[in-house]
Amino acid sequence: MSEAKGGRSAQLKHTGLRPGWTTGACATAATTAAYTALLTGDFPDPVSITLPKGQTPAFALAVEELDAERATVGVVKDAGDDPDVTHGALVRATVRRLPPGSGVVFRAGPGVGTVTRPGLPLDVGEPAINPMPRQMMRDHIARVAADHGATGDVEITVSVDHGEEIARSTWNPRLGILGGLSILGTTGVVVPYSCSAWIDSIRRGVDVARAAGHTHVAGCTGSTSERTVVAEYGLPEIALLDMGDFAGAVLKYVRRHPVDRLTVCGGFAKLSKLAAGHLDLHSARSQVDKGFLAELARQGGADAALAAEVADANTGLAALQLCAAAGVPLGDLVAVAARDQALSVLRGAPVAVDVICIDRAGAVVGRSAVH
Repeated sequence: MSEAKGGRSAQLKHTGLRPGWTTGACATAATTAAYTALLTGDFPDPVSITLPKGQTPAFALAVEELDAERATVGVVKDAGDDPDVTHGALVRATVRRLPPGSGVVFRAGPGVGTVTRPGLPLDVGEPAINPMPRQMMRDHIARVAADHGATGDVEITVSVDHGEEIARSTWNPRLGILGGLSILGTTGVVVPYSCSAWIDSIRRGVDVARAAGHTHVAGCTGSTSERTVVAEYGLPEIALLDMGDFAGAVLKYVRRHPVDRLTVCGGFAKLSKLAAGHLDLHSARSQVDKGFLAELARQGGADAALAAEVADANTGLAALQLCAAAGVPLGDLVAVAARDQALSVLRGAPVAVDVICIDRAGAVVGRSAVH
């Protein structure tokens, strides 16, 4: 069997669902078109961008505004077949010239939130434009600047029409992101989730890997965890299961169709949910239990004051950082607890399990032994 028939790409195709584009991809497209118009006087419509994995989608322009110092472009977000609350939202980027040497500066316009609490991948006071969308916008500004002999020194203000209202349906207010939405996306692609279709695709992934003779497979929460597993173990694509939030689906199917070894890899916060006994890791259906993390930290040597700080932390990442500063291996403790939960779901099936927790950049922050 050809290995091209397995792995993440085959799973995506098997669902039959249409993917869409993240708010980060829309903001990048709007930024690219706005800067091009600022330099040339013409808006490229549609505007094409290059995503981190090499896709080159084209976006139609819904808004075009231009004067001597700035240009604004609006792009309507298409989330594909995913039930995304931001589907149909108008994402705008205003690009303003800055003096040479200023670099690229990001601002939050109407409908984009501002970070007010620690524990997120952005400093307090920063616009809620995540690191990967910022990098995508910087890269595209640099390309347009190089094409037209410009310096690439600009201010980018991202806004989302009705974003503050839409954000009330998200976790942003609870996380201390106030005033609107976050601009998100690590790949630029919205992967559509139909529970039944996705779980069926996981089962197909296990079947294909087993039929090809692979005895070690990995259940990964996303593309970053896939890269980590490949770097750690050299697994081929056909052995990678894109489990997304459906950890239970992987474990229950592998229980009935065993492989010699299963590695579970994902973000620390998501896997802390598995460690606490949740099999569906989606934010709408399970949350990070900071009380549970505080108890794990206490078992790992945290004193009462640190345990209280962990219980009151804004995010799982903040709890992890508090423990790391105190020398408490919370990442390892979560990985071990997640592995033990996985083994309990496997109910004695002949499958050895290990768990790897990573941060947003893919760095390993916790791991368990194989058991």
